[in-house]
Amino acid sequence: MARYLIPSDTFLKAIKPGDPRKRISDGDGLVLLLFVKPGEHGWRFDYRFAGRRNMLSFGNYPDTTLAIARRKADAARRLLAEGFDPSQQRKAERQAQVEAYEDKKRVADGLPPRGSFEEVAREWYAVRKDGWARSYGDKIIARFENDVFPWIGKVPVAELTAPPLLEVIRRIEARGVVETAHRALQDCSQALRYAVATGKASSNPARDLKGALRRPMTKHFPAITEPARFGELLRAIDHYAATPVVRAALRLAPMLLLRPGELRFAEWTEIDLDDALWTVPSMRMKRELRQKLHGAPHLVPLSRQAVAVLRDLQPLTGNGPMVFRGERHHDRPMSDNTVNAALRAMGFPTDEVTGHGFRATARTMLHERLGFDPHVIEAQLAHSVQDALGRAYNRTEFLEQRRKMMQAWADYLDKLRKAPTDSAGAKR
Repeated sequence: MARYLIPSDTFLKAIKPGDPRKRISDGDGLVLLLFVKPGEHGWRFDYRFAGRRNMLSFGNYPDTTLAIARRKADAARRLLAEGFDPSQQRKAERQAQVEAYEDKKRVADGLPPRGSFEEVAREWYAVRKDGWARSYGDKIIARFENDVFPWIGKVPVAELTAPPLLEVIRRIEARGVVETAHRALQDCSQALRYAVATGKASSNPARDLKGALRRPMTKHFPAITEPARFGELLRAIDHYAATPVVRAALRLAPMLLLRPGELRFAEWTEIDLDDALWTVPSMRMKRELRQKLHGAPHLVPLSRQAVAVLRDLQPLTGNGPMVFRGERHHDRPMSDNTVNAALRAMGFPTDEVTGHGFRATARTMLHERLGFDPHVIEAQLAHSVQDALGRAYNRTEFLEQRRKMMQAWADYLDKLRKAPTDSAGAKR
């Protein structure tokens, strides 16, 4: 088809108002509509695509010269030859420009670019966070913000590959916090699985990093499991100069098998001294948020010794809600470091024992020294243990067995207090 039918720009400049022509063709679809505005003519490209007629605007003359209009027409013809609709291509380009502007504005406002790994990870976090305890969710988003987003947050999630992700995780590993590196990789993998599920990515590169990191060493809370040494600790507690609240907490901590937070936040309304039973609310237990909200409370049978300690403390703190109230603020519990600080003051170092380590001491000695069933011990520790059929033991089960066990444990601790040798450690 003939092209370049318009002689020159000089020819176009000579067109005067009142010209009877409505349009002038340059050939092969490029036409000039005369006087679309005063003093301006409009360039149009007339074409057919997929059996339908379309018209594309190339701007107005004289701002868009004849040469510019022809270059635009040639580009449109090349797209048609390759099977693309020039109009749709222009819309896509304009959309890309709008998105680029919006992305630039988002970054200026402190927001992640659209489609970036950070945007998707935050979206995944927003979907999941209501199912987690707040402290757990805070740790996840903190790992992302401190260790992941600064390096790969702006990378389009669909383009993220295993090598840059591994580089980020290795940077965490190099700090010596291998467990944190594994947790960060797990968080990234969950976010990337969400990206795949929502169509924002086609694969999860975190899956390819399995085995690429050092295996974390399992760290247990330091605990004394040798009876004679534990007896020394119990005697030290008995002679430690402390306030009545701290003394009571120190005496009960090794006796009740509770986590430090479960003990420290105790309220008098939870404790039935006549029935020798402490009902720890589900919200204070170490559980998933759903279990915290809807799970059963944890029952702690109280030995005669534990009841005696609590009855002795009740006249001092029983007029308020907190069993182990703070020294300055009686409506708050004592500090979370109180028990550990007391252990250090008594000469027992951090690598030997902690408040949480009393649970490991009891778990070991109740089984190895006193011969109690591990299932009963685990129920008292509030661990979810499954039997051969996969049934998780309910924390209210074995209550009578646990009553007997907790009394035997308190009696055993009394023997250790008095016995300077291991003779009290013989099995039943």
